[in-house]
Parts: sequence; C-alpha cells; structure tokens
Amino acid sequence: MQPAELYEMLKKVQEPKGYFFNKDKDWVLSILQDLLVIKGRYGYTSCPCRLASGNRENDQDIMCPCIYRQDDVKDYGSCYCNLYVSRQWNEDKIPHKYVPERRSPDKIVF
Repeated sequence: MQPAELYEMLKKVQEPKGYFFNKDKDWVLSILQDLLVIKGRYGYTSCPCRLASGNRENDQDIMCPCIYRQDDVKDYGSCYCNLYVSRQWNEDKIPHKYVPERRSPDKIVF
C-alpha cells in the first residue's frame, strides 16, 4: 500500500468521527509513510512520533490512532504528532499549541 492509498482509506473512516487530517498534506503523507514502514517492521501501525518497543502488547496504547488522540484533539485540537486534528485547528480558529506527551514514562522502552 502507498501513503496516498492509506490517506484515502483513513479519511473516509475518520472524518465521520470528527477527526481530520492536518491540512499540510505533505506532513500527513510523510507520517503515513512512516506508519507503513513501522507496520512492515513490527506488523502493526504504532505512532511514528513515539518509540515503539516492537512488543504489540506494550505498544497497544500507541497504535495509530492512539488512545490519547481523543483527549489530545479535545484539549489541543491536534493529536500528539499533528496527524489528526479538529476542523477548527485546520481552519486556524484555535491556536496551534504544543501537545504534551500523555503516555506514562514507564511504558516507554529504550
């Protein structure tokens, strides 16, 4: 699968839920390419903006879309890696603030 194909597939599924891709399509396609690389490496699509352990069970919370996305978009208008955003964020109706990491440090494996 190519990033553009993944883009179209996910857009159809996520927009009805109120999650939109960042209006910077180049950014989105680069993130989607990273997701495809990670899926090839580990067999699942973990967040490319976080360090995956390679252990599916350990990474369950950061499998894209991660469990933090809902609260991130609600609180900041964007998920941690700015892939999924609210309509207001894309329309510059809310400030684009840094989204802090919500993942517990004990889950991060180096």
